[in-house]
Amino acid sequence: MVDHTNKVIKGLEELGSDMKDAETGFRGFIVMKDRKFLDPFYTSHARVDSVFKRVSQFVAADPVQKQRIDTVKSLIEKKYEILNWAKEHFTSSGFVLDDTLKSTAYIGKGVMDNLMSTISLMQFHEERELRKRGDELKAKFSALNAIIIVSLVIAFLLVIFGFITYISENKARRLADQKVQDYQEQLKERINELAKANKELIQMRSIEKFAATGRIARTIAHEVRNPLTNINLAIDQLKSELPEIDENSGVMLDMVNRNSQRINHLITDLLNSTKFTELNNAHHSVNTLLDEAIDLAKDRIKLNNIKVEKYYSDDICDVSVDDEKIKIAFLNLIVNAVEAMEPGKGVLKLETFGLDGKCVVKVSDNGLGMDHESLGRLFEPYFTSKMKGAGLGLTNTQNIILNHKGTISAESEKGKGTTFTIILDFAL
Repeated sequence: MVDHTNKVIKGLEELGSDMKDAETGFRGFIVMKDRKFLDPFYTSHARVDSVFKRVSQFVAADPVQKQRIDTVKSLIEKKYEILNWAKEHFTSSGFVLDDTLKSTAYIGKGVMDNLMSTISLMQFHEERELRKRGDELKAKFSALNAIIIVSLVIAFLLVIFGFITYISENKARRLADQKVQDYQEQLKERINELAKANKELIQMRSIEKFAATGRIARTIAHEVRNPLTNINLAIDQLKSELPEIDENSGVMLDMVNRNSQRINHLITDLLNSTKFTELNNAHHSVNTLLDEAIDLAKDRIKLNNIKVEKYYSDDICDVSVDDEKIKIAFLNLIVNAVEAMEPGKGVLKLETFGLDGKCVVKVSDNGLGMDHESLGRLFEPYFTSKMKGAGLGLTNTQNIILNHKGTISAESEKGKGTTFTIILDFAL
């Protein structure tokens, strides 16, 4: 439910951002009278339809949110209807901003204000649900810890009692031994339960952290892209208004334009690495997918003289995944492993097996390993220990695995290598 609420919040943020992109593109068209500025307007429409469909499915079970999302739909349709009409009217009137168009702009602003207000109301509702569910999760985890600790104390006391009984009563020795063994098994079982609960909590925190990173990325992208649009508009305006541009000024304007495009590409890469995407799932053998990923990296493996060891389980079933995206995730892990190992001495180990009804994939290397601080920041955007690299590879890998409702974790020790573990559901 926490993950579900995060997806609703994220979808609502995407709706608001896409609608602002549409307005930004339309404003660029009005200011510059050039249809190329309408690109964000056209692309936003397709994205809005996709995001709206996803959000509608998420809130279908909540009557209040269902009514609000219906309102959002009607406001979006009305906003696009106004923008389309204004675009056609502005074009047919010879790019003249007349009173009719100005009046329509005020109507469009009112629709946009109502739309953003409704989206904010839905976000507030979901954030309140998120806080409540987070509190419930913490309460259940605290209760579970308390139960396990009490059980461990009881089990420990029972072990002591059994030992004393064994010493003091020779006739009951065998019975006491059996009790001690039973209590030890119970102790191990409860320890395993605690370890499993802790692991699930870590995975949940990882999902929350990833969702928060995505929200921050979209906020930054929106706040940066608006000034970038103004910069590009200003450059185009300067080029069109200045009668002559000397060579130095032209070089400087081109430099500003190139760096503006580079910033936009960096923002796009960051958004893509933290955005939930649609998947084309089909049944595939995880062993075959790993082999195909290895084949994509064979030149790099051969160049570094890396030894590849495969420990595939032959009796596991297929997984339902988007094969192209999963191969990208596997390839990122394989390339990271190759780059972490010393050429000629590296051993890349690939392992697959079934565990508790899940498909487990392990990618291990005997490279440099990581310290505790680096391990904790492993999936953060732009975090990298390499001399070259953007630091988005593992972020994108985590995004792909989470999109498949799987989990990814890493274990590493300085000087002893790193192991990545991916867990996916078997295909039904």
